[in-house]
Amino acid sequence: MQDKKVNYSQFLVPLIIVMALMFFWNLSRNINDVLIPHLKRACQLTDFQSSLVQSAFFGAYFVVALPAGWYIQKKGYKMGMITGLAIAAIGAFLFYPAAETRVYSFFLLALFVMAAGFAILEVTASPYITKLGSPEGASSRLSMAAAIGSVGATIAPSLAALLLLHEEDVAQATIDAFTPSQLETFLSSEADLVKPPYIVLGAILVIIALVVVFTKLPTIKDEEGGDKKPLKDILKFKHTLYGVGAEFFYVGAEVGIVSFIIRYAKWFNLPELTEQRAAQFITAFMALVLIGRLLGVYILKRFKPQNVLVFCSIGAFVMVTMAIVTNGYFSLVCLSIVGFFTSIIYPIIFSLSMQDLKEYTKTGSSVFLLGIVGGAIVPPLMGYISDVAGIKYSFIIPLICYVYLLFFGIKGYKVKVKA
Repeated sequence: MQDKKVNYSQFLVPLIIVMALMFFWNLSRNINDVLIPHLKRACQLTDFQSSLVQSAFFGAYFVVALPAGWYIQKKGYKMGMITGLAIAAIGAFLFYPAAETRVYSFFLLALFVMAAGFAILEVTASPYITKLGSPEGASSRLSMAAAIGSVGATIAPSLAALLLLHEEDVAQATIDAFTPSQLETFLSSEADLVKPPYIVLGAILVIIALVVVFTKLPTIKDEEGGDKKPLKDILKFKHTLYGVGAEFFYVGAEVGIVSFIIRYAKWFNLPELTEQRAAQFITAFMALVLIGRLLGVYILKRFKPQNVLVFCSIGAFVMVTMAIVTNGYFSLVCLSIVGFFTSIIYPIIFSLSMQDLKEYTKTGSSVFLLGIVGGAIVPPLMGYISDVAGIKYSFIIPLICYVYLLFFGIKGYKVKVKA
């Protein structure tokens, strides 16, 4: 009994720290969905330009993920956390000079730096959690951490809407009627709204970094360090490559949809539906993701994962189709329900992609991470279509994404190895 108590006290503080990290990086990631319409107004952007917020954020994950893994293997988990927190804090603080200059590329740089820090944290946290206790409890710890992260993702849109959006929208016609001096004053005041939340976020990240520095964390060796195979070796596993595509389209569709919910809501031109109120549909989306993940623990024990993936892909496809062919609140509710259907897609496509990799599993998981670049590519593509053809047509892109996920659930997941 005494040993168990010692082990518990040894791992409790590290677990709390890592779960706090997961909360804040999920919260920060989902602030972007509200930041997009805010910067669109503050910097007077097109839909394509404003969607580059997600390109900067998820592009950083794509660039940093693999180097972060190598860095952590060399320096250890604790140093990985400290480095990630420091870089993310710098990115958050860069929002202050970005707001002062109101240069959009400066905002994108701040987002890229912050996301690079979060990418290091994310690469660090998941494997570290699995080692903070018994192997048998690893799945439970990961599930708890994911749930806490989902809470951060769920509250982020409403919190960001309160801080960045107005209770009553300022019509574009009103903005167009401003004199040059009035316009400059208005746009500067809009840009200034991002300063307090990101300064507070940066300060919180610094505090957590200091806690990590002065906390004695368990030193854990990566037992799989010598098993990693060259990246080119994974090319012979066709189902894994299809899985990377599935990750690309899953992330791209989800990020694209939530990025354009507020913009879509405003397109209906309903007087009572302000941007602040429209953000509640993003909150609903994330809340349904959380509910779906909780139910997924039970569902995935009873049904084959590929069958669940087929069901979820069809459900998401139907909901997006309904959102396109209908209007107003019903259309927005349909988009929110997509969150429920996509909630457990990630663990399914990951597990199916890693089938029978054996000694190639670590390399396969690293390559799989690259699929997150879908979050950087799909939103700008939707933004371009929105600018050229109209916002309803932009949602055809998520439909294509869910068709690919349907293919992966029917055929692509089947293990195929090139000789």
